Amino acid sequence: MFSHSFEPLTIRGKELIPIVQGGMGVGISASGLSSAVARENGIGTIASVDLRHLHEDLLAESKVNPSEEKYTRLNLIALDREIQKAKAQSEGRGMIAVNVMKAVKDHPHLVRQACESGADAIVMGAGLPLDLPELTGGNKDVALFPILSESRGIGIVLKRWMKKGVLPDAVVIEHPAHAAGHLGAMTVAGVNDAKFEFKRVIDETMEVFKNLGLESEKIPLILAGGMANFQKISTALKDWGASAVQIGTAFAVTQEGDAHINFKNTLAGAEKEQIVEFMSVAGLPARGVKTKFLSSYIKREEKLQANAKADPRRCTQGINCLSVCGLRDGLDKIGQFCIDLKLAEAFRGEVDKGLFFRGKDPLPFGTAIKSVRETVEYLLTGNLAQAR
Repeated sequence: MFSHSFEPLTIRGKELIPIVQGGMGVGISASGLSSAVARENGIGTIASVDLRHLHEDLLAESKVNPSEEKYTRLNLIALDREIQKAKAQSEGRGMIAVNVMKAVKDHPHLVRQACESGADAIVMGAGLPLDLPELTGGNKDVALFPILSESRGIGIVLKRWMKKGVLPDAVVIEHPAHAAGHLGAMTVAGVNDAKFEFKRVIDETMEVFKNLGLESEKIPLILAGGMANFQKISTALKDWGASAVQIGTAFAVTQEGDAHINFKNTLAGAEKEQIVEFMSVAGLPARGVKTKFLSSYIKREEKLQANAKADPRRCTQGINCLSVCGLRDGLDKIGQFCIDLKLAEAFRGEVDKGLFFRGKDPLPFGTAIKSVRETVEYLLTGNLAQAR
């Protein structure tokens, strides 16, 4: 293993590299990618949403007399399979986390399954994870990482958890102006609000810790969004007081990434002007590549929203997908497409049809598809020579 100058990220006494791989669904970060990051002694993350797409037998079964109960059961089986495989392939190194979106209807079942299957950590965002400690069923062996974007939300979660005698093992701070996928702002324009700037959020969070008497707890802060850059990592860890960074897109395009090669090439080949923000079906802004589907959708968005009406039958795949869905529920101010269907098409590499979430910032190796090890080496040392 190459040497680097950063302090380790310590979670429950285990020293890790200060790199966390973000959870990306549908199927983008499963056992293959997460275990590869863990083998480098980092935190690899499985995205829990709709993992049946990675298992042909489960996908085939889900198409026969589909129902909410069947989708739940099959996705829990898929999650268990992916955790078991990731744990085996990680060779006892690093940690395997599971990302569970609060906005997904099945999030309580997914958290419980992740605990039962032996995940090392649960990461939860896409809404305030106020009840995450209860959802674990009292399991003390799993670390808990809430994902938030500003200090006010961090304070709310901390106060609620402290009443239950629980503290987070780390807090992920995600910047909406840079991250991929669903973003922690209320509007597209709001992603650039100054309240989300990393340095400001860290400083304000340290004040929150002080006011709550938590200065001595040393809760690690993990910065997410636009951090796939050695100089940014150096600034965050050495100057700002962060303990680690979380990185998504740069890992999604690695050789070990679980998605189709067309998916990786689409993300890696996207120019700056092709990366756009739009309102997703979950009621939050989102960021992705302006593919044929997304370009067409954005042109038709106003008309589709004007004709929005509640009709669950229009949800092609997501019988139990999101708690709130613009398409299914007929909400006229947000997205009008089936996100589960579009993300599954992206996972399969269907470039003209799929929805390809992507971070805003340049990738370390441009359009090149490199390994997880090469990516980690660059992130920790700034060495591009070997990988280039």
